[in-house]
Amino acid sequence: MLIRKLLDCEEFIAGDRTLLRELLHPDKQPIDLRYSLAHAVVAPGDTSTPHALKTSEVYYILSGIGDMHIASKTDNDTTDEVRRVQPGDAIYIPPNARQFIHNPGTEPLVFLCIVDPAWRVQDEIIF
Repeated sequence: MLIRKLLDCEEFIAGDRTLLRELLHPDKQPIDLRYSLAHAVVAPGDTSTPHALKTSEVYYILSGIGDMHIASKTDNDTTDEVRRVQPGDAIYIPPNARQFIHNPGTEPLVFLCIVDPAWRVQDEIIF
């Protein structure tokens, strides 16, 4: 059994400027896991840096509110979507979609990030 406590995980600023703690990653724990799981925080008024992953990603909102921005390409067309997200929302972000999240609220925006397959620096593009 592997149990990781959030406060025991190192806190760092990710490439997209979110405050991140990696909970589970197959390259960092002796587990047979395909995906990675991280805890992210965006401060009130802040916005994560636009970025894209070659892999799919899911955000699950724990607390706060956010404006999720996703730009997807389909057959020479780009669709920009912006939606308000709140606790209990799960957001699917397709591979290669330009994405960022803005916290318009007065409290931290806290969410989980699941990346499948597991996050790797070479799979991320920062805009």
